[in-house]
Amino acid sequence: MSLKNSVQLIGNLGKDPEVLKMENGNKLAKFSIATNETYRKKDGEKTTETQWHNVVAWGKTAEIIEKYVSKGKEVAIRGKLTSRSYETKDGEKKYITEVVCDELVMLGGK
Repeated sequence: MSLKNSVQLIGNLGKDPEVLKMENGNKLAKFSIATNETYRKKDGEKTTETQWHNVVAWGKTAEIIEKYVSKGKEVAIRGKLTSRSYETKDGEKKYITEVVCDELVMLGGK
C-alpha cells in the first residue's frame, strides 16, 4: 500500500456494522468508528474531542467484520481515504468521505 493515500485509525464502533450482499455475491460492510483525542486547554482543563469516521470494507474483510465486530468494539483499521457523491431520493446531491478498509485488527480483548 502506498503512503500517498494511507489512513490508520484506532477507535470504537458507534453501532453494529451494516453488511450487504451484492448481486455478484461479494459482501460490503459499512460502519463508523469514533476516535478520541484528549488535550488540555490553556486554562488547564482537560478536554476530549471525538471525531466520527465512515468506513467501508469489501470481500473477506467484510465477512470477518460481519462475524466478529459489533457496536462498542475497539478496532484498528488501515485503508485509504475516498470521497464520493450521490443523489438522494429528493434529488439533493450529498458528498461523503470514507475510509476503504483493507486491514482490520480487533482490539480490547473479548
